[in-house]
Amino acid sequence: QVQLAESGGGLVQPGGSLRLSCAATGRFFRLNSMGWYRQATGKERELVATIAAGEGITTNADSMRGRFTISGDTSKNTLALQMNSLKTEATAVYYCPWNAKGTWDSPATDYWGKGTLVTVSS
Repeated sequence: QVQLAESGGGLVQPGGSLRLSCAATGRFFRLNSMGWYRQATGKERELVATIAAGEGITTNADSMRGRFTISGDTSKNTLALQMNSLKTEATAVYYCPWNAKGTWDSPATDYWGKGTLVTVSS
C-alpha cells in the first residue's frame, strides 16, 4: 500500500512561481510512473505532467509545457512540480498519483493523495 502526501500549495499572484512536493510512504513492488494532475472547481481532472520511473521520460500537457517542470527522486520516493509564470486558470487542487504494483503478482494500481490547493489570484 502506498500513501501519498502533497504539499506546497497556497496563494500566489499571477506571474508568480510555486513549487509543489509529493512524498510517498509504504511499500510497493515496482513503481511504474509518477505524475501530477489537477482539478479545478466544476471541471474534470486533467493531466499536468508525468514521469516514467527508471526511464525518466517526462510528459507535459501542452498548455503547461515550458512553464511547469516535473522532477522525481525514486531513491527518496519524492516528486516535485515547479510551476512558473502562473496564470489564474492554474487555480486547482493538485494531486500526485503514483502507478505501482503492490506485490509481484498484483496488478498495477493508481494511488492518489488528498491533494494540495493552489490559488492564483491578485
